[in-house]
Amino acid sequence: MAAGAPRIFVSHLAGVPVFDPNGDQVGRVRDLVVMLRVGRRPPRVLGLVVELSTRRRIFLPMTRITGIESGQVISTGVMNVRRFEQRPTERLVFGELLDRRVTLVETGEEATVLDMSVQQLPARRDWEIDRVFVRKGKKGSAFRRVKGETLTVDWAGVSGFSLEEHGQGAENLLATFEQLRPADLANVLHHLSAKRRAEVAAALDDDRLADVLEELPEDDQIEILGKLQEERAADVLEAMDPDDAADLLSELPEEDKERLLSLMQPGDAADMRRLMSYEEHTAGGLMTTEPIVLRPDATVADALARVRNPDLSPALAAQVYVCRPPDETPTGKYLGTAHFQRLLRDPPYTLVSSLLDDDLQPLSPDDALPVIAGFFATYDMVAAPVVDEAGSLLGAVTVDDVLDHMLPDDWRETEFHLEENPEGDKKAGDHAS
Repeated sequence: MAAGAPRIFVSHLAGVPVFDPNGDQVGRVRDLVVMLRVGRRPPRVLGLVVELSTRRRIFLPMTRITGIESGQVISTGVMNVRRFEQRPTERLVFGELLDRRVTLVETGEEATVLDMSVQQLPARRDWEIDRVFVRKGKKGSAFRRVKGETLTVDWAGVSGFSLEEHGQGAENLLATFEQLRPADLANVLHHLSAKRRAEVAAALDDDRLADVLEELPEDDQIEILGKLQEERAADVLEAMDPDDAADLLSELPEEDKERLLSLMQPGDAADMRRLMSYEEHTAGGLMTTEPIVLRPDATVADALARVRNPDLSPALAAQVYVCRPPDETPTGKYLGTAHFQRLLRDPPYTLVSSLLDDDLQPLSPDDALPVIAGFFATYDMVAAPVVDEAGSLLGAVTVDDVLDHMLPDDWRETEFHLEENPEGDKKAGDHAS
């Protein structure tokens, strides 16, 4: 853990208010949702169960929490109000882990869990349970409390929580695959049986499943989406990159597509419909509708703060697009692009509007794939703005999407590996047979 990172005991979070960025209370914390890991690795905190004023309990992912402070939780304000449903791989801290009997690894003594602490990992937004507060001795009854020594130990200092090393269920598979990149996990899922693939997909959280779906072949995407409950399928589509979600939706029967769109947030559904109105192999069909958009009076500091967002792909984070209001696509008049490298060379107070690359002709939404590929090759770009005839920024095409559509349809079926040459250096090997 990073020195100075705050450690918070979960008992201090019970019932605390949850606020949006404007300071309005949206609910109260009722539990923490964690995922156990194989061996004695600390559990990952997935999010909070928040009770709204309507008494409905929803799930708030840790990725949508910007601060946990004394007596309050600050969220991004973006919430899915679908009722919380616990998945097989999830554990509730208050409901299932506290008051549990465990064994102290060092002495073999039995103890009762009284509390746990959570801490944020350095340079990341992930949170883990790192310590356990226990009372030694046998558990008391409702009429007789047994007093014993209390102590705080590291998570690895107790046994009785974690998964077995060689379990075969979806829970163990998820714990084993947790460190895999989405593309690698997608490859694993592709080679599982349909039954096991559905089990693992159902157990993944929405954001993780969205990332994995983007890396799967089309047939697998449709199969997995079809086995999810419709409300959850809509949530996962919202969590995907808009262009990938639109591509997936366009492959569904019209009735299924419209039903899922009706379950999505209106703004997300509008983006999907707009993307699906373009031909697939055009700039409009390839673009994402969520690039970094700034107004002319934004500074370099503002731009770098947006670029640091860990949810952005490297290609989208490579540049910002300066436009007149509105900031959401389609924007007001597109003024130009400010590249990340240029932002690093100027003082934080510099206006981004003074750093624009405005000589580069943007793409038109109707530009075909060969034109787009030529643009990237000619100008050594990793992302390019898409602007309509009225001068509004519609979105941005990234190089990964261009490659995705230029490679053969079955390119995801091809496995690449590295092999060592006689000098010991690694080089790209032949395609796996």
